[in-house]
Amino acid sequence: MKRLETERLILRAVEESDTRAVFENWANDPQVTRYMTWNPHRSIEDTRMIMDYWLSEYGKDTTYRWVIVPKNGQEPVGMIDVVGYDDDGSAIIGYCEARKMWNRGYMTEALKAVTALLLEDGIKKLKISAVDENKASNRVIQKAGFTYVDSVNTPLSPVKPELVTLNNYIMEK
Repeated sequence: MKRLETERLILRAVEESDTRAVFENWANDPQVTRYMTWNPHRSIEDTRMIMDYWLSEYGKDTTYRWVIVPKNGQEPVGMIDVVGYDDDGSAIIGYCEARKMWNRGYMTEALKAVTALLLEDGIKKLKISAVDENKASNRVIQKAGFTYVDSVNTPLSPVKPELVTLNNYIMEK
């Protein structure tokens, strides 16, 4: 996993020692997870289980997963990763960020760095989606250079079956 640096951020591999920060900074926050495909973690054990899975995936060539640490901070305040691949080989990107970091431009900065690396690594098409109601996330995606494709009404995920309008974006090499 390549470590990335931007003007204000360090993007590095997830470490087991990040578990408490992941739980406390965003995974247990209902406001942060409102538009995520997963529910807020009820306990640090929920976070520990997903962390074990994430750590086990670092052995795969297709794994791209970073925690986001401000250069002036000590602990992760967000995460960005390739959450999957479409049948055509497109990488699907996901991210989340601690509420205390919202509206500072950090996620746009992180997304630009990650998209540059993915394209440099030979992935020809990147995809990302955001719930229409989540205006801030849609702005992040647009500022990072993605192109709007379409909107679909769909359940957010199996654990969040309510219908949402999902805006889909792509970036191609």
